[in-house]
Amino acid sequence: MSAVSDLVASRLRDVADFPKPGVVFKDITPLLGDGEAFGAVIRELASRHTGSSKAAQPVDAVAGVEARGFIIGAALALELGVGFIPVRKAGKLPGETVQRTYDLEYGTATIEIHADAVTPGQRVLLVDDVLATGGTAIAAWDLLAESGADVVGFETIVELAFLGGREAMGERAVHALHVVTGAVDA
Repeated sequence: MSAVSDLVASRLRDVADFPKPGVVFKDITPLLGDGEAFGAVIRELASRHTGSSKAAQPVDAVAGVEARGFIIGAALALELGVGFIPVRKAGKLPGETVQRTYDLEYGTATIEIHADAVTPGQRVLLVDDVLATGGTAIAAWDLLAESGADVVGFETIVELAFLGGREAMGERAVHALHVVTGAVDA
């Protein structure tokens, strides 16, 4: 594990039976509440998208998925000196929007962005706090791409590998700072 992965693991809190019985929720709010740790995480995420190295993926904007993705995405956009695009639940944005509906375990959900949020060819980095099954990340990626964005990757703080999100993402570029391999490990 890397130092940042260890830092994330040390700031995760397991919440049993949330949001429903049998689920162990990985809560990142202790990480967000620690300014030094949160800053280290944002700087690590930014480091992959700055500089002149061949591996750097410069971006024109950061898109964050409601709600914790807003916190991470806005801080990352500020660190990178680029704009922020909120990916919201349906009905939360004023004005003209474009939407994408996707399947959940028990039903469907719809996310949206402003119709003018993306310019054709704009390099956009998608971020969220956790990658679980991948459904929301895939829907957000596809919504941004259908709106004209060149989505360069998906960054997350925590990946719950046992839920198969990375595999569901297919060929999309995915990077996680900390990977949880079992439902109860940190």
